[in-house]
Amino acid sequence: MKAVVAWAVNGALAVVSLLALLPLLWMVSASFMPAGAASTYPPPWWPAEPTLVHYRHLLGEGGIGRAFVNSLGIACVATAVSTLLNAAAGHAFAKLRFPGRDRVFAFMLAALVIPGQVAMLPLFLMLKGMGLVNSWAGVLVPSLAGIFGIFLVRQVARSIPDELLEAARIDGASELRIFVLVMLPLLRPVLATLAVLAFLGSWNDFMWPLIVLTDGDLHTLPVALASMTREHVQDIEMMMAGAVITVLPVLLLFLALQRHYLQGLLMGSVKG
Repeated sequence: MKAVVAWAVNGALAVVSLLALLPLLWMVSASFMPAGAASTYPPPWWPAEPTLVHYRHLLGEGGIGRAFVNSLGIACVATAVSTLLNAAAGHAFAKLRFPGRDRVFAFMLAALVIPGQVAMLPLFLMLKGMGLVNSWAGVLVPSLAGIFGIFLVRQVARSIPDELLEAARIDGASELRIFVLVMLPLLRPVLATLAVLAFLGSWNDFMWPLIVLTDGDLHTLPVALASMTREHVQDIEMMMAGAVITVLPVLLLFLALQRHYLQGLLMGSVKG
C-alpha cells in the first residue's frame, strides 16, 4: 500500500513539474523558430527549421551582448560584496556584544515592512549629491547589504557554539581571524543561499538601473530588453531568445548551488 501511495505522489509531482516546465520549454523552442513561426495557430511546439538568427541579432546588432556583460559584472560584484558584508554583520549581531545590539537589530527588522520603492527617491538624491548617478557604482549601492541577509546569517550563527569562538580567543586569534577561519566555513551553506539570492536580485533588477543609468552603453540586460521590446514587439521569437539569455545564467547558478541553497534555507528556518 505504501508503495502505491509513493508512486501516486511521485506521479502527481512529476505531472505538476511538467506543467510548470512547459512554458519554459516552449520559450526555448520558440527562440529557435524562424520569424513569424510562433504566431501561427495553433503554435508549433518544435521548430520545423531551427535557426540561430535571433541570437546572432541580439548578441550582435541588438547590443544585448554588451548589456549581458554589464549585468554579469554588476551581479558578480554585488553577490561577492553583499555576501561578505551580510556575513560580517550577521556574525556581529549573533556573537559580538556591543551597546544597543538588540535594539539596533530590532529596528532593522522593523524596516523590513517598508517597501523598497519608498526609499528610491531619497537614495537617488543621495547618489546624485555624491556624483554616482549614471554609473555602475550607483547601481551597486542598494544591493551591497540587505536586512534579510543579515537576519538569515544571524539566525544560523546563533546556533554555532560559543565555545568554538572562546577556544580560538584563548589561542590568541583575533576577531577577524575567528570570523575568517572559524565562522565562514561553518556558515558556508547559508552563504551559498545568500549568494544565489543576491545574484538573482541584482540580475533581475529592472527599476533601479532604469532610474540611475541614462547612458545606453551602461544599461543592464533587463533594461536593454525592455528598450528593444518597443521596436520588436511583434517579433515573438526574438523576445523568446532574449528571455532565454536572461534566464540561462541564473538557472545554471541555481543548479550548481542547489544543494547548498536548500540546506542554507532550512538552517535559517529551523535554527536560532
